[in-house]
Amino acid sequence: MAEPRFSMESHGASVVVSVQGELDITSSQRFDDCPSEAAAASDQVILDMSAVDFMDTTALAVIVAHWRRQADMGGQFLLAGARYRYTKALWITGLADRLPMHDTVEDAFAALAGTGSGAANGPGASEPGASAG
Repeated sequence: MAEPRFSMESHGASVVVSVQGELDITSSQRFDDCPSEAAAASDQVILDMSAVDFMDTTALAVIVAHWRRQADMGGQFLLAGARYRYTKALWITGLADRLPMHDTVEDAFAALAGTGSGAANGPGASEPGASAG
C-alpha cells in the first residue's frame, strides 16, 4: 500500500492541500489533520486529490466533514482533481451537487476568483458521461 503524503501551500488568500497515495482507515487521522491545519490558516481551502491512487469511504467522510465545517463558518472548501470512482458515493447521495468539485486546482482558483466557466459541478467536473453542450 502506498503511504499517503500530504503538503500544504499558500496561494494568496487560499491554501492548497495536496494529497498523494492511498487514503483509507489507517491514514484517516493524518488525512483529517492536514485540512484542519489549512482551515486554521485560511477560509479558502482547495483539496487537490489528483495524485490519489485509492480512497475509501473513511476518506470521503473526512472530506465531507471539512466541507461542512468550512461552509458553516462562512468559508469555502473545494475539491480538485478527484476521480469519479472515488467520489461516486458523493454523486449517489447527492452531495456532489453541493460540494464544489473541479477538474483541476486552476479551475478551483478560477471559481474562487469568480472567473470560472460556470458551475463547479458542470460538464467535465469529475462525473463520467458529462458532456459539454
